[in-house]
Amino acid sequence: MKKTVIAMFALVAFSGTAIAADVIELKRGVKFPHKKHQEMLKDCKKCHEKGPGKIAGFGKDWAHKTCKGCHTDMKKGPTGCNDCHKK
Repeated sequence: MKKTVIAMFALVAFSGTAIAADVIELKRGVKFPHKKHQEMLKDCKKCHEKGPGKIAGFGKDWAHKTCKGCHTDMKKGPTGCNDCHKK
C-alpha cells in the first residue's frame, strides 16, 4: 500500500513536467516557450503530428521550415537567426 501511495504521488507530481515544460532549452542557445505555444495554438498536431512526445524528424531543417514558416505566416514570432539563437 505504501509503495502505491508513493507511486501515485510521484505520478501526480511529475506528470505536468513531462507533459509540458514551460520553456524547453534546445541546441545552440534556442529557448522554446512550449507552454506559450500551447496556449496560443491550442492544436498540438501542428508540431506533434504523431502525438505527444518528441517531434518526429525534429532538427535544424525541420525547425527552420516549420517554426520559421509558421512565424512568417502568422506574422508573429522570431524569424531572424539571432532572434532564436541567443549566445
